[in-house]
Amino acid sequence: MSFSIGLIIPLFLCQFTEEKLGQAEKTELDAHLENLLARAECTKQWTERIMKQTEVLLQPNPNVRLEEFLYEKLEKKVPTRMNNHELLGQSMIDSGNEFGPGTAYGNALIKCGETEKQIGGAEREFIQSSAINFLTPFRNFLEGDFKTILKERKLLQVKRLDLDAAKTRLKKARMADARAVAEQELRMTQSEFDRQAEITRLLLEGVSSTHAHHLRCLNDFVEAQTTYYAQCYQYMVDLQKQLGSFPSSFSNNNQSSVSGGASISVPTIPVSASLPSPSAGRGGSTASGGFSELRSSSGSRKARVLYDYDAAGSSELSLLADEVITVSCVPGMDSDWLMGERGNQKGKVPITYLELLN
Repeated sequence: MSFSIGLIIPLFLCQFTEEKLGQAEKTELDAHLENLLARAECTKQWTERIMKQTEVLLQPNPNVRLEEFLYEKLEKKVPTRMNNHELLGQSMIDSGNEFGPGTAYGNALIKCGETEKQIGGAEREFIQSSAINFLTPFRNFLEGDFKTILKERKLLQVKRLDLDAAKTRLKKARMADARAVAEQELRMTQSEFDRQAEITRLLLEGVSSTHAHHLRCLNDFVEAQTTYYAQCYQYMVDLQKQLGSFPSSFSNNNQSSVSGGASISVPTIPVSASLPSPSAGRGGSTASGGFSELRSSSGSRKARVLYDYDAAGSSELSLLADEVITVSCVPGMDSDWLMGERGNQKGKVPITYLELLN
């Protein structure tokens, strides 16, 4: 056995070296197999890159990512820690309790803190879902199927070198007995090479199934993101409405006091129709009494613009924060809009960007 190993290894290395130098014949793989190999390598590279960027998205802190990696390698449970939203929320709640939940500011801080913690919980669920349904299948491909492909591809390379070495020995054989032995060896190595090429081909064709599986995982990831962002939007809209109920001015001792019925006005952020509507079942518009009176009359009022607004079409009017415009109600217009005028310019404006002036 020691003799055969000592003989085969130098022959193997010699064949490999001569092929690299162009001094020996090299069996070429068929074009289909070469294309499958190239596709598998491309799949591996992009899977690694997508995985890496997803991990950065889910955990931007590189030190925490490293810590989680070490815990995973040691097969230990990662310690539970509060995320940034939860830390901010807890700070707001603690400060709100310090100022007093009976004060307007303290109460508002507590409500903001509770919302931030809700967002933190939604983020935690999103990360967990993405890790299970998106990252894990990608990692399983790299550590499972692709490693098997690599193993069989290396074995195919060995079989190819064996085949080329057998061809070379047959060419060099001069005696009839030597040629007969070389021909038998060539038939055997050719059969082994063909068999290994077929095994490798079947594995590589399985990459198509991997692409189909990863597509389903991608859909799961997008669905998880949609749910997460919709939850965050809903939480913030609810918080805006809660803060909008607080008076805009307070007495010196920080106790809430009503001053002319003024209230904080907050813009409503439009969302796609595919996302759940936060106003569904809640009476639609949250316009104040002043806007209701304006709509019930045929007159006009001055209004201050609270935020910049870019018109979405020719029927709308662009706005600049702090400018004063004239607004009026047009019959049949949506309750969330008014007709705005600035000099000779005229167009629809959203009421959530306005504050009526006395």
